[in-house]
Amino acid sequence: MKNTLNYLNKETVLQFNKFKDKIFVIKYGGSIMNNEIAQKAFIEDILFLASTGIKIVIVHGGGPEISKWLKKTGIENKFVKGLRVTDSNTMEIVEMVLSGKINKNLSFKLSQKGLKSVGISGKDNNLIKSKKKIVYDNGNVLDLGFVGEIVSINKELLVTMINNNYIPVISPIGCDEEGNSYNINADHAAAFISGTLKSEKLLVMTDVEGVYKNINDYSTLLPSININEIKEFTKLGIINGGMIPKMECCINAINKGTKNVHLVDGRKKHSLLLSITTNCGTKIIKMKGETPCQKII
Repeated sequence: MKNTLNYLNKETVLQFNKFKDKIFVIKYGGSIMNNEIAQKAFIEDILFLASTGIKIVIVHGGGPEISKWLKKTGIENKFVKGLRVTDSNTMEIVEMVLSGKINKNLSFKLSQKGLKSVGISGKDNNLIKSKKKIVYDNGNVLDLGFVGEIVSINKELLVTMINNNYIPVISPIGCDEEGNSYNINADHAAAFISGTLKSEKLLVMTDVEGVYKNINDYSTLLPSININEIKEFTKLGIINGGMIPKMECCINAINKGTKNVHLVDGRKKHSLLLSITTNCGTKIIKMKGETPCQKII
């Protein structure tokens, strides 16, 4: 905690008081979990935020770890349109890694610091009710197996937990009424949960600094971007690849009621706190008069 506070002056620390009892949903990216220094700083940041009375919900990914375990078990890693093709054998590994390994390890590390963290799967008490995701390619339906999309969130469960000062640590595994498990994109899960809770902030921790106007020029990092600019930059190809679905998630979170969305470079120490108090990262905003959109291309 003391090391964390070295990054913040007294006046800045006092700024966090205005967020007391507000909800922060944090998406913790799988690609930064193997960085021990960044993970330690992340846990320190969560400890500080909780000490100020902020109510925290964490949704984690785990793509690199899943890929590692699929390779160990001789199962091919296959992606279509950025989504992992998930047959029944792959789904078994996905659930084992996300809910059994990553989720419990992260929850345990938080609890070691005295935080009331609870690791749960999206299957627990129908937290993430889902259905099979239908993906099209040139009008043809692609069968990606047990890749799911969210139907609803058990808001009552989350509200009960955070009102009793617990920190839910959620693995993005969904389920349907027939009991099928689904692999849910962690960005989508965090955005849907954030919107459902009408959270004060959705902080998306990833392995990039934010959105660049010119991807080859780091000095063009944008401190903020609005929905219309996202649409325009996507058409121009400035926003491309994996950043497109990430931006769609951010927009959907705002449209569902999240007040602020921030893209944060999780590789940098204490970027979580610095994104709140400085221009670190990129803030996604909704300008007056902007219309909601589900797709930006």
